[in-house]
Amino acid sequence: MIVFRYLSRELLVTMSAVSAVLLVIIMSGRFIKYLAQAAQGVLDPGVLLLIMGFRLPGFLQLILPLGLFLGILLAYGRLYLESEMTVLSATGMSQRRLLAYSMAPAALVAALVGWLSLGLAPQGIAEVDRIFNQQDSLTEFDTLVPGRFQTLRGGSRVTYTRELSADRSELGGVFISETNVSRQTGKESGLSVLVAESGRQEIQPDGSRYLILENGYRYDGNPGQADYRAIQYDTYGVLLPKPEVSMELSEREAMPTRELLGSDNVRHQTELQWRLSLPLLVFVVTVLAVPLAKVNPRQGRFLKLLPAILLYMTYLALLIAVRGALDKGRIPIALGLWWVHGVFLAIGLLMLFWEPIRLRMKKRHVRREVAHG
Repeated sequence: MIVFRYLSRELLVTMSAVSAVLLVIIMSGRFIKYLAQAAQGVLDPGVLLLIMGFRLPGFLQLILPLGLFLGILLAYGRLYLESEMTVLSATGMSQRRLLAYSMAPAALVAALVGWLSLGLAPQGIAEVDRIFNQQDSLTEFDTLVPGRFQTLRGGSRVTYTRELSADRSELGGVFISETNVSRQTGKESGLSVLVAESGRQEIQPDGSRYLILENGYRYDGNPGQADYRAIQYDTYGVLLPKPEVSMELSEREAMPTRELLGSDNVRHQTELQWRLSLPLLVFVVTVLAVPLAKVNPRQGRFLKLLPAILLYMTYLALLIAVRGALDKGRIPIALGLWWVHGVFLAIGLLMLFWEPIRLRMKKRHVRREVAHG
């Protein structure tokens, strides 16, 4: 039990550190993307942390298996490098026993991944979908930030307001620049600039919203040319477009697992197999990582790290590719994703038992030579 607790502690501590680093890297990249949408006025900045919080289970369900895989390689690689594993081997610690000891923390991680993939992740995606639907109902007026130029419509429209009331009903010092596009040619045909002392939002009976500008000017023309037109107005209405929030999530990813269980839809069955594959992935990568972690102290602990990562990426990429093939009906749903796990499980078992098999064959060969010699 002392050895078991020692190995489990080393494994879980290393896995936690690796998973934390991977989580920070992935979430930082995604947060920057959402932050760019908020800067453009597409998303309300106040919902960014909510979106990241609800996406956290979806990130963890993919990060934890990789963290466990790298944790085994790094933790056990250090034990081999410092000859601790040699001492354990001298006391009867075989590769199979090491795998058995590793399966206990792997089962803990698999239970956590299963909870995330079957429960928390779909709930989080459903909440993110709800937030995005709320953002779709917003207009440019609702996402304005005082003192900041905001770009919409792919950069063809720039809006600025100097002041904005607390209830977001009144604006002061409004500037709007929009590139005009010819309906006949589809090319840019000039620039329109609106400036106004104040503005307010007005909702029409059909649900469309207008920004009513007061006491301002409109300028139409082409930059660099003198043939422009200036119009002074007392009241001017501007249609407020809805922000286009980019959705990265599909409807089936937000479905509860209990609904997938009773569905005959191929895409729903594929999604169910994917969710069940993630906990199974944990056990398979454990079988792969234990023999790959064995290194010669003269070779260094990072010798097999790159090939191991390539093997893991091949495993995950093949799962994703087969998932896409199942969606398109190219692979029978009965075969599903299970054969991919079977192939890599066989690879792991082959690496695990190859050394004993090789030594046994070598002993038989020596015995035959002695018998014939």
